[in-house]
Amino acid sequence: MFELAKQILDECDGKICKNCLGRKLSRTIEGANNIERADKACEALGIDLEGSDCVICDNIFDKLDEELYKKIDDKIDRLGIEFDTFLVGSKIPKDIQERDDALSEKFELTVETLKKEVNRLIGLEIWERYDKEAEFEAQDIVFSIDLTGEPKVKIQINPLYIEGRYNKFKRGIPQTKWPCSKCKGRGCEECNFTGKQYPESVEELISEHFLKLTKGREAKFHGAGREDIDVLMLGSGRQFVLEIKEPKLRKFNLKEIEDRINEINEGKTAYHDLKYCQRSRKAIIKQSSPDAYKVYEALVECDEAYDKDKLNELLELGEIHQQTPLRVMRRRADKVRIKNVLDLSVDAIDEKRFKMRIKTEGGLYIKELISGDDGRSQPNVSDILGVKAICAQLDVIEVSEK
Repeated sequence: MFELAKQILDECDGKICKNCLGRKLSRTIEGANNIERADKACEALGIDLEGSDCVICDNIFDKLDEELYKKIDDKIDRLGIEFDTFLVGSKIPKDIQERDDALSEKFELTVETLKKEVNRLIGLEIWERYDKEAEFEAQDIVFSIDLTGEPKVKIQINPLYIEGRYNKFKRGIPQTKWPCSKCKGRGCEECNFTGKQYPESVEELISEHFLKLTKGREAKFHGAGREDIDVLMLGSGRQFVLEIKEPKLRKFNLKEIEDRINEINEGKTAYHDLKYCQRSRKAIIKQSSPDAYKVYEALVECDEAYDKDKLNELLELGEIHQQTPLRVMRRRADKVRIKNVLDLSVDAIDEKRFKMRIKTEGGLYIKELISGDDGRSQPNVSDILGVKAICAQLDVIEVSEK
């Protein structure tokens, strides 16, 4: 049982610490930890490794002392961070890693690497001090410990993600912040030195509150699509994920915050069903499901009286071929998209106006479906009615889950 221990000791001329010896013996000697395994080998072989210099790790484990953990404590206190889960990463000298790997390779050992043991031991100490859980998939913070010289501690604060749905009750509010077209966000007389084209957005009307509460650095708004600035978002609302970067505080009663934000923004926006979520939700809500649909209500205005009998022909609209609309050409690839009208109803108002309620696959441009966009949208309402028609007002009534 102890033959491997003797061979390793001979290879290192007896100059190896208990952490390194015990780690190499983890497959051959039972023990609660590497120190215990090394102690069993030393007792059996009649040797003492206390205070021994280690030719493998240069006694790097001696740096995992109270002074290091005091630095970690001070860093947490100084940043004032709140966390439930964490991960530890470390940086150790390259030559130490190479010697550790070379020893394992010589004796054909598949055991924990030195770096993993360092991370594990630091993680255990943090767990004991703070009663927090190590998490490898998605964690609140990451400790980066540099052991290449005098130990240094850095803490990476991972983003906080909050999912919900929003309504927009006032026209003229964009979904996200628009930089001023003249100064590109730097601030100028044109934008009253705000750097913004519009004074507020769906994003800012919620993010400003969470940035203040979390003491975060920045917020990003990820919506399940977006409506135009002059379009209302009604019904049950549109899904979104709010990402708060470097939040120092994370624990809140989201229902209380939701109620407070909605009271402040009454008549403009509302936010519902706020809940914590994982990073993966960003991509999920942005991906269009084959079954995703949207329901719109459009006020259509014609430049001359339309034939009311032709309104029934609109009910036959099905597959729509749309070349990228002229109004979004600067930010969208120029290509033809094929989308389907799933359901449609019309309600005449007068000889030049009518309302149209339309259910479509996500991604169909309603304004262009009505106007025809100089023939780029086929078929279209204007051609069917034989008069020039525009979408005078548009509301999103429903956005399906994705």
